[in-house]
Amino acid sequence: MSLDKDTVARIARLARLKVPEEELEPLAGELSGILAWIEQLNEVDTKNVEPMSSVSDVTLPQREDKVTDGGIAEKILANAPGGAVYIDPSDKSARASLRRALLR
Repeated sequence: MSLDKDTVARIARLARLKVPEEELEPLAGELSGILAWIEQLNEVDTKNVEPMSSVSDVTLPQREDKVTDGGIAEKILANAPGGAVYIDPSDKSARASLRRALLR
């Protein structure tokens, strides 16, 4: 497939690219070369070729899928607006004092 200058100008317009007039002819030659290479690749028989996601056959290590809070709540809340503080859910006295402060 060979592209001419007018076709490249139309492609550039559709792609919303501003291509100067003097660059259209060389660009047509380059794009025609790319399309010729793609046509050549399409001729290769790939019926018995397995798809692969990588050139090396490596299995990545898996970790246990469990939900955690990251253990850094204090660091996250340090920059929170309004003086937010972290209260450990297992600290019953802190929860009770917070409840009293909220009910005032």
